[in-house]
Parts: sequence; structure tokens; C-alpha cells
Amino acid sequence: MNIEHSLKVGSNEMELVDFRIFKQEDDRVYEGIYGVNVSKVREIIKLPKLTELPGTPEFIEGIFDLRNVVIPVVNLAKWMNIKEPENAQKNARVIITEFNNVLIGFVVHEAKRIRRISWADIEPASFMSDGATVDGSKITGVTKIEGDNVLLILDLESVIQDLGLYEPDTQFNTTENETFSGVALVLDDSSTARKIVKEALVKMGFDVLEAMDGKEGLQKLDELYELYGKELPDTLKIIISDVEMPRMDGFHFAANVKEDGRFDNIPIVFNSSISDHFSEDRGVEAGGEAYLVKFKASAFYNEVARIVRAHMK
Repeated sequence: MNIEHSLKVGSNEMELVDFRIFKQEDDRVYEGIYGVNVSKVREIIKLPKLTELPGTPEFIEGIFDLRNVVIPVVNLAKWMNIKEPENAQKNARVIITEFNNVLIGFVVHEAKRIRRISWADIEPASFMSDGATVDGSKITGVTKIEGDNVLLILDLESVIQDLGLYEPDTQFNTTENETFSGVALVLDDSSTARKIVKEALVKMGFDVLEAMDGKEGLQKLDELYELYGKELPDTLKIIISDVEMPRMDGFHFAANVKEDGRFDNIPIVFNSSISDHFSEDRGVEAGGEAYLVKFKASAFYNEVARIVRAHMK
């Protein structure tokens, strides 16, 4: 199955690949309903013949060659410590994903459909606190679907961190010593991601305000305008926004900012784990002046410095 993108910028919607993981408990089999952002999915294929990798964690099923690219494959049920029924892999599929510039496949028991869901209908997983788990797996949000069922959106980034395939680069080069002043606003639903970005901006000399999503980001802008009025652009130098956020995503947030005459000249930089060109194009269309893939400190510094300098002229 090839994945096509059809969302309009500013729609505040996301498309999810709905997939299932079955769980054996005593004599019963339970169906877990999960999702992953279509923007992170390249394609969905039948389970190929895999080459095992000795000495790797049990949840790594092996590797295979996909058009001359070697792809590691993770069994999501094993990663989530779920006991699989005997025939669970009868209709198994591999979801080939790309994020943080890493290609990786995930074995799921069944790939059902693509769902279009409003971010406003996705609740953050705050009831478990950041980093908490369900069935041993981290989730980033939940949404209700038909039949009063609940779909869990998995934090697949934590898988590649478990594998050691991704570590954020937080070190600036020693030549990067120019400092700035003023305020930067950071939007991200992950407290870990906000901390990394905040620390980078503080090193650059900025005072940092934080918001958990686009809706809170707009509230912060209103509060700043009450304080500074028409002088706000001289104080708020830049906005750094994630793309995937419950309630209001980064693109919808940016569209709102650019349509508001009070804020439309404040530069926005998108900082996301989504690493496909389609999302980069959507970022530009939404009004972003740069699109960065999480997280490389030098690239972050260079782009932020370039943009802030340009707006100081």
C-alpha cells in the first residue's frame, strides 16, 4: 500500500494509519487499536523474509532489503511486552516509516485503514504524565472512534531511541558564539523536546516562553500583545513550533498567526520529527521560514540566527 497525502495546510487535521495489535490473555484475545501519523509512513507491505540479527533485543525481528536500502524491522507487540496469539501474524503487515531521518519498519498484526481526524479531537496523554506507558508502550495522544473505542497514537520515536538509532545532537560548535536578546516562544507537546529547544535558545541569549500546543501558543501571543502592544515584534524575536500537537497542530497555529495583523511579521520555524519533503512544503505554505528535523544543534543555531538577523534589518 502506497501512502498519498491529501490534507490542506491549516485544516488542523491529521491522517492516521489505523492498525491493530492483538493480545492473548488467558482464553481471550483482545484487539488493541493504534495509530501513526501518515506523514511518517512511506508504505505498508506484507511481512517479508527477514534476516535475523544475533545479539539484538528480542523485539527486533531482523532486517531486509527494500529497493537497495537495509531496513531494520521491529515487532511492536514484543516491544510493548504484549503476548501474541498463535495466529496473530497471519495477516501481518510491515509499516515502513521515516522520521528523524531514520527508516524503520514495524510489524503489526493488521493494517485497517487511513483515518482523517481533527487534532481538536485528540487528547494529549497527560493523564499518564509525560513518558508514562500503556501496555509497555509510550503514547502521545488518544482519540475516540466508532463504537466508543479508543485509538492510541504511539510514540514511535521512543522505539528508535531504545534501539540507539537516534540521539538528539545538542552541542553547538565552538565557533557559534553570537548571542541575541529578546523573547522566543516554543511550542511542543513533549516536555523533553521543549527542554532541548529551550536550552538551545537560552544559550543563544533568548528568554523563552513555552506552550504545549497551538491553542496555548495563541493564548501566549495574546498575553504578550497585552503586555507589549505594537512593540511586540521588537520583543518576540521568533517562534519555534512542533508540527504534531493535540488540540491544534503547528500548521494550523501558523496559519492563524499569519492571518493576524498583530503577529504576522513574527518569524516561525518548524521543528519536527517528520522528515518528509511533503511536510517541508506544507511548512512553507503555512508561513514558516524554515523547517528543521529534530534535533541538530548546529543546524538549529544557524537557521534561527539567520532568520533573527534578517528580521533585525
